[in-house]
Amino acid sequence: MADNKLSAKLSSANREAVMQAITTIREKLPFLIDLTTEERKALPKLGDKSRAFVSKALEIGTQNPDFLPRSFDLNEMRQDIELFEALYPILLSLTQLQELVDDTSVAVGSEAYAAGLMIYNYAKASGKGSGLDSMVDDLGRRFARKAKKVQPQSS
Repeated sequence: MADNKLSAKLSSANREAVMQAITTIREKLPFLIDLTTEERKALPKLGDKSRAFVSKALEIGTQNPDFLPRSFDLNEMRQDIELFEALYPILLSLTQLQELVDDTSVAVGSEAYAAGLMIYNYAKASGKGSGLDSMVDDLGRRFARKAKKVQPQSS
């Protein structure tokens, strides 16, 4: 295997500790919600450019509450901003961690698949008559193409 970028093990104890840490994170954030794709698309987004806007709007509303309807809750807005600001560094950290886990998973999966291909090719080339035929055929099913359905032609 020529290009092995990673050679590591994850013990079951460490895996379990990581899973427990994830459970702890979920427990510490009991208010997390799950949006549908449609809900997510419909919501206005608060990004870096909009953060200053929201802060200024809160300041204007705080200094001039008389023009707001009675139903408008400045404290709720303030609480939303505070929660957003508290979640933001967690989001950045988890995003970075997720990318690292994803990249590592892709890399080791690719290495394992490349190694499997090498074994398959070696077995195909050298395994004839050594009792490997059925196993090579079994591995080869991975590459079998399904026959395309022929559409009846209408006249």
